[in-house]
Amino acid sequence: MTTQTVAGTKTTGDSPDGVRLTPQLRKAAGPLCDTLGCSSVAEMIILTHNKTRMSQYQERERTKAIKLIENSELFENCKAGGKFMGKERPFVLSNGNYNIFNPIREEVKTYFKANGISWWGGQKPTPHTLSSQIACLNHLYPIRNDKNEVLKIAQVICDEIIDVLEIETDKFLPAYIAFEAVSDNDYLNECKKGQKPTRGSNCTSIDALIYAKHKNGKNFILPIEWKYTEHYNNTDKSAEDRQGEPKGTNGKGQERLDRYVNDNRNPHLIPNSEQLTKYNEYKSSVYFFEPFYQLMRQTLWAEQMIAHGNIEKVSAANFIHSHIIPQENSDLLNKIYPCSGKNMETTWRECLQDQSKYKIISPKDLLANIDPNKYSDLKKYLSRRYW
Repeated sequence: MTTQTVAGTKTTGDSPDGVRLTPQLRKAAGPLCDTLGCSSVAEMIILTHNKTRMSQYQERERTKAIKLIENSELFENCKAGGKFMGKERPFVLSNGNYNIFNPIREEVKTYFKANGISWWGGQKPTPHTLSSQIACLNHLYPIRNDKNEVLKIAQVICDEIIDVLEIETDKFLPAYIAFEAVSDNDYLNECKKGQKPTRGSNCTSIDALIYAKHKNGKNFILPIEWKYTEHYNNTDKSAEDRQGEPKGTNGKGQERLDRYVNDNRNPHLIPNSEQLTKYNEYKSSVYFFEPFYQLMRQTLWAEQMIAHGNIEKVSAANFIHSHIIPQENSDLLNKIYPCSGKNMETTWRECLQDQSKYKIISPKDLLANIDPNKYSDLKKYLSRRYW
């Protein structure tokens, strides 16, 4: 058995969490563990030393959120005390409603409930201040009814967009941006037989969607994937075991391979994709490691939406996939991913045939052109909290 000494700890194969801690380190590391959101000091050591090293950007944003909760009116005097991973955290609000920008708060909740959309982690807005779902809503929901301003955002994604269209798949409160968008039908083999995709859970959902018209006269869909402090470990999703099955059977991973590569109901989704690069072997390929696993599914979703435009309410001839990521999140952007040996953008672009269909944009740049007077309060809020 190998024993490895790490900063006052000994990691061993047979100890709880693989980590043994000295009493001195446990006492000293406790406050930092709380700040980082780890459920134990052992988890913190694993995160900071092993595969899922704690993100420096995430740590800074947590610290900033804690200060805002304690020393500002940004959350309207709502204090910390909410639970995450079963424990109260100083960056988790006691009431998730105050995680949402005040002017949109009640309408957002109505929009989600009326359209049958799931919240991340539960049945109501998460109190976790670093939620990317909440960040997406705080940035985009305030302007979703403003056609001119949504057009400005669409033109940041593609300067050849000349109009934006109302998205009628929102049965309640339809506007020019939809959230947690899904297709009308299941084309990715993700639903149980006969069931429809459900927004925000158990299938590929798009954080935000804009429906636009290109200068060539064709309709485009602009799916938006929103990131905040996310960063990922090196889990191979094509080799995961299903809970309760023997280790090494890879039942969950095989289900994913069948779904996106081999399934007879909609055969060979990845191999037949016009946008995704083909491989001789898909198991343990780039497509089954995050964040590329998510990007792969969203690319297939967009292609299938276009292929089935004759039966989809949102019918389009083309798409541009936008990845909204803070420039400061180097743990996501600049990590060297073992599945490729390259950073995130280079890795993903090598998977794509048409480079113009994928854009990386920072949240601040995405909203750079909206009316500074009309949306001065929004920009102040976003600048103080996120930018």
